[in-house]
Amino acid sequence: MTTAKAHPPTPLPVLYSFRRCPYAMRARLALRVAGQAVEHREIELKHKPAAMLQASPKGTVPVLVRTDGAVLEQSLDIMRWALEHHDPEAWLPKDEPSRQDAWALIAQNDGDFKFHLDRYKYPHRYGLEDGVAHRAQAAVFLDALAQRLAANAYLNGPRFGLADAAIAPFVRQFAHTDKAWFAQQNWPALAQWLAAFEASAAFAQVMEKHPVWPGVADGFAPGAL
Repeated sequence: MTTAKAHPPTPLPVLYSFRRCPYAMRARLALRVAGQAVEHREIELKHKPAAMLQASPKGTVPVLVRTDGAVLEQSLDIMRWALEHHDPEAWLPKDEPSRQDAWALIAQNDGDFKFHLDRYKYPHRYGLEDGVAHRAQAAVFLDALAQRLAANAYLNGPRFGLADAAIAPFVRQFAHTDKAWFAQQNWPALAQWLAAFEASAAFAQVMEKHPVWPGVADGFAPGAL
């Protein structure tokens, strides 16, 4: 687990988040299932509060400032920290082969799949005319997920767990890029898994809207940064 330098202790861990970010989404899912209360600070990506940048100069969400002042700057570190403290639904695999499988699957999601997803969803950011070629490359990973889900209800076994929570927000982002195209693919088990995730109480709770944190305490004003 990586942590940044310590900051002054707070009554609750402070979570800097952005509602639609899939990394922040999966961190919120783990915090929710672990029953870990946080002070939620919703940010605007164009106006990042100074307190967040002081805690984590990388400037991306999520960022969790723990009550002891230590800073978790990566979503997977936040998930692991929350679940290692309390894991009532057994999201963390118990045996070593399952652990290795889950983390390897997440690494594929965060690596090649995310690379192609970004270029499919935002081709013009990368100087591309369209993202069709990258959609095809990303679909290779989704084919593998679909095969897993045809054999098991969830990605790492018979129940929703770490891999599902870590990957579902990114599959959702892919699916929403072109809903009609996604619906035409021969991925019935994958589509059912995604639909169940989007219909879940957990998803509804972590997607509740929060007002943008004003950052008054650190002198932040919209447009100042």
